Amino acid sequence: MLHRFTVLAIFAVAAVSATSPPRIWVMCIPEIYSKECVKMNEEAESKGIAISCISGRDRYDCIERVGREEADIVAVDPEDMYLAAKNKLAETAKYSVVEQIRTKEEPDALYRYEAVAVIHKDLNINNVQDLKGLKSCHTGVGRNVGYKIPITKLTAMGVLTDINNPEYSARENELRALSTLFDKGCLVGKWSPDPAINQRLKETYSNMCALCEKPDVCDYPDIYSGYEGALRCLAHNGGDVAWTKVIYVKRFFGLPVGVTPAMPTSENPADFRYFCPDGSKVPIDSNTKPCTWAARPWQGYMINRGDTFKRDAIQRDLTQLSQLGENEKANWWSDLLLLNEKTLAVPAPPVSPEEHLISAKYMDVIERNSGAPERDARWCVWDEYSLKKCRSLARAAFSRDARPRFDCILEKDETACLKAVRDNGADITIIDGKSVKRAINDYNAKPIVAETYGEGSTKLSERPALAVIKSGSSINGLSDLRDKPSCHSGYVGDYAGYYAPAHTLKLNGLIKELNEMDTFFSKSCAPGAPLNSLSCQLCVGNIKTDDDQAKEATKCKPTNAEYYNGGKGALRCLRDGKGDVAFLPLTALQQLDNEKDDAGKREDYVLLCPNGGQAPINEWERCNLGLEPPRIIVSSAGKSPNALEELKHGILAASSLYSKNPGLLRLFGAWGDKPNVLFKDDTKELVSIDNTWDKWDAWANI
Repeated sequence: MLHRFTVLAIFAVAAVSATSPPRIWVMCIPEIYSKECVKMNEEAESKGIAISCISGRDRYDCIERVGREEADIVAVDPEDMYLAAKNKLAETAKYSVVEQIRTKEEPDALYRYEAVAVIHKDLNINNVQDLKGLKSCHTGVGRNVGYKIPITKLTAMGVLTDINNPEYSARENELRALSTLFDKGCLVGKWSPDPAINQRLKETYSNMCALCEKPDVCDYPDIYSGYEGALRCLAHNGGDVAWTKVIYVKRFFGLPVGVTPAMPTSENPADFRYFCPDGSKVPIDSNTKPCTWAARPWQGYMINRGDTFKRDAIQRDLTQLSQLGENEKANWWSDLLLLNEKTLAVPAPPVSPEEHLISAKYMDVIERNSGAPERDARWCVWDEYSLKKCRSLARAAFSRDARPRFDCILEKDETACLKAVRDNGADITIIDGKSVKRAINDYNAKPIVAETYGEGSTKLSERPALAVIKSGSSINGLSDLRDKPSCHSGYVGDYAGYYAPAHTLKLNGLIKELNEMDTFFSKSCAPGAPLNSLSCQLCVGNIKTDDDQAKEATKCKPTNAEYYNGGKGALRCLRDGKGDVAFLPLTALQQLDNEKDDAGKREDYVLLCPNGGQAPINEWERCNLGLEPPRIIVSSAGKSPNALEELKHGILAASSLYSKNPGLLRLFGAWGDKPNVLFKDDTKELVSIDNTWDKWDAWANI
């Protein structure tokens, strides 16, 4: 009887399996690739591949979504694996890397690349201490095999010393240590994202530029930089040791690489040796295994906890998806799967992200800290949204080598944060430009870094606020706007969309109080206004969805889900004929992209001047409603010049990284449902402040 029941149960399960659709595995991708996501979903479904994708804010968010089981898969770099390993969700999520992105040239290699030191065969060196006084060739500052790995390993061995001196920044500690250890070197690149700091460092430690093609420039391009350039520096420019990676050593000397056969070169490998961490030397040939200092692990695809069936199914579907993308030469193939014509997705035994990093001796490379160990850059904020974003930035930036490490402190308001900075309870805070004079006078603040907004902003990052009408409009003065419909880039707190027009209307006697602007116009779209107010009547919500509830839920929200949000949204509102005037910053007009923004062309619009009349856009200097100052990061004027340099360096390093790679962490732009968290949403990058910034008094009167 039991046997008969078991057989029936098996048949029942088989029947269900035969009729049930396969489970669709969900990949989380950064929101900037949402269009590619839609295309991938269509193509995967058409081929019966059981993977779809959803958009997260960025890769950091996707790691957490996979951890919470809101998605199954995320494509990651080793630094992202570090974030997963250190995430508070790690214990329950049980992340594992199940597929690796390898090169077609070396599909069986354990690591993406391995770091080696190469020397002349007759060099009199028997241990790492003997590196002292040699001439050293590096790939470039901040790079893995030529900078981070040797610094990490040589510090651990006691060869690089005094690397945590509190008098200097983390970067300067490293440069000082290298400059002291080596007699000369070639280490090109931007030693700091701040031009003045970069120049000072290169002048101070100029011996580390002496072997470069252009020592006085010490930057790319340079024939003695990069993986092959470091070897060229060793072989032909007087270098004693070169820090590079194995695959380039093999190519430089004409040895076979993976599936690529030997290609003869003019370089003789018999004249050189690998120099090992234990002081031994290894021949450079096809038969001898190189001794390595560390390796960079492969990128890969990470999933949350699951049984063998889940892992096998995801591996199979990922492999099929990658082959489909390559066959179609699809954009989503590179943007979502991180693949290109030289790489492929390879199933691999599941491994935790932490084990993946440790096996490559890469964990300590990520975690290295060459500054004063106890000194973090403490960032003071005064709302929970900014605190959460600050903490995400702190974790992500540390994983990608921005130093010093950020810490985040919550106070009750701006004044409390300025006091904390003054009294050494915090190191930095970010304030509106109009508050800088008060911060300097009352709290001994020192402006160090500013937001910048790209084309359409002034040299000091001010954004002109404009009143824009359609070309050919009969409106010729502000008084003509009474009881007309209007479009605004934002509501209270938005300078160009609300404060500047309200202030201008008041100056012209058209309203008595700023809050009367809401009734000066017949109806408006000013995202962020109360939903049932006249200021929300023209808003439309997310027009890209057919779901009426979703449209209503996003209507008049101060996020990009509202189609008329922001400067370009206000232009859409004007173009669609919803309003007769739009209030927005010049940057929205100057950065208008006819293909992407769906907001008309610049020539469709003219300016309405506050003193009457119209003007073309290029005459904004005489026809604007005011200049909005940027947000400014301030520290304490009581700090030493080196301490201020260190803070600048860390902030600008993070800005440089994430402005170029918003898919890793969206530093600038919408953060959840709240606009302008920590930074203004339309910030392009952060820039260093020098003594040419002189408008603190003018901004205080805005």
